[in-house]
Amino acid sequence: MNDIAMIGLAVMGRSLALNMADHGYEVAAYNRSYALTQEMMEKYPHEHVHAYQDLKECIHSLMKPRKVMLMVKAGKPVDMVIEQLIPLLEEGDIIIDGGNSFFEDTIRREAYLKEKGLHFFGVGISGGEDGARFGPSIMPGGNQKAYEEIRHILEDICAKAEDGKACCTYIGENGAGHYVKMVHNGIEYADMQLIAEAYLLLKHAGGFDNKEIHQIFEAWNDSELNSFLIQITADIFKEKDDLGSGELLDKIVDSAAQKGTGRWTSIEALKQGVDISMITASCNARIMSNQLKQRQQAHVVYPTQKIAIQHDQSFVDDVKEGLYTAKIIAYAQGFDLLKHASNTYQWNLSFGEIASIFRAGCIIRAQFLNDIMKAYARDTKLSHLMMDEFFSSQIQKHQESLRRITSLAIEKGNAVPAMSNAISYLDMFSSTHMGANLIQAQRDYFGAHTYERIDQVGSFHHAWGHDHE
Repeated sequence: MNDIAMIGLAVMGRSLALNMADHGYEVAAYNRSYALTQEMMEKYPHEHVHAYQDLKECIHSLMKPRKVMLMVKAGKPVDMVIEQLIPLLEEGDIIIDGGNSFFEDTIRREAYLKEKGLHFFGVGISGGEDGARFGPSIMPGGNQKAYEEIRHILEDICAKAEDGKACCTYIGENGAGHYVKMVHNGIEYADMQLIAEAYLLLKHAGGFDNKEIHQIFEAWNDSELNSFLIQITADIFKEKDDLGSGELLDKIVDSAAQKGTGRWTSIEALKQGVDISMITASCNARIMSNQLKQRQQAHVVYPTQKIAIQHDQSFVDDVKEGLYTAKIIAYAQGFDLLKHASNTYQWNLSFGEIASIFRAGCIIRAQFLNDIMKAYARDTKLSHLMMDEFFSSQIQKHQESLRRITSLAIEKGNAVPAMSNAISYLDMFSSTHMGANLIQAQRDYFGAHTYERIDQVGSFHHAWGHDHE
């Protein structure tokens, strides 16, 4: 009998199936197109992976309670496979959606399958192909009691942090796992955009070439910026073009794609009333990057000013410290959204545990996450990451660097949307005067929306434009 079925054998499904098999689990492998199943078995034969052409036969090969993991395209394909599975399953069986599904779809599916006596788990998985194959970060959400039936599999195949802790933990009910994965991806968007802006500053304001920037990022990876994204960025700068001369980076079109999870995060933040402006700015930057032809035409009309080259270590230090400061603020925004969502959906999220499982396997894995863990260990009810004593001291120490490099870029017309939003957020976060009293007066003037007073309790409406004696 097989321990678990993997449905969907594209890159991620295939990699996870082989990962499970490496850990001794008997895996039933099924794909809608049997040709893909055959290709997997030919290229990646494994004694613990068993191919099935018939879905019914695949499901009936499983030990009870049956465990079925879906790695299919988000949206309607997930619902279609679920409908195919329902007649083949019995009460207590478990369906696991390991794709990037929207959390509201996960909540809907969990409720729907619960009525049929089936358990449904929305499981966020981060780490790309290598992570899936050798150890990803895993974020499971669903019924906590039923989780014990799948916990050992997920914890066995996940990445392990330097302290040996599994990068997998029960997140919360229904859509909690996919929600955390969504926010993880939003933070990833911001982190990547900040790194891209640091690169542009080093290149255009610092006058550093790719070889020098490679060396800078290599050094940064030995500092508080140590992370997967910093390391691969360092590698990218030295990669030679395999189809021509020079470095490959310089041959890549200046246009970035996105799959939608960052956008979902921004939309959800608006619903929650949470400012994640850096994540939103990063999404907008990708959107604008796709308008390449228009940008090239506009550059002729609105040319940027040439920046005086600052090819020295002090400028490099400013960019490093500015990047670090902005990174703190970006992560603080993401965790603030998680806090509000936890209250809204009654998930009781453990933010320290979430930071813990991000430390290995996933795309945003970084030394920095240990500091986030410590922050929530110091205060489990921490109102905001920027109010933690360590992070507040770091922001205070390095914010001038962020202000200098951002001001330089803005003055000369060089786009730094994520960094500039970091500054704006910090200033709003710490401001006692934002002009909101005037906005509320305007709202009351044209729409009788009322206002509150600083000297009296209650709501008030004023007859604006009339004489008052």
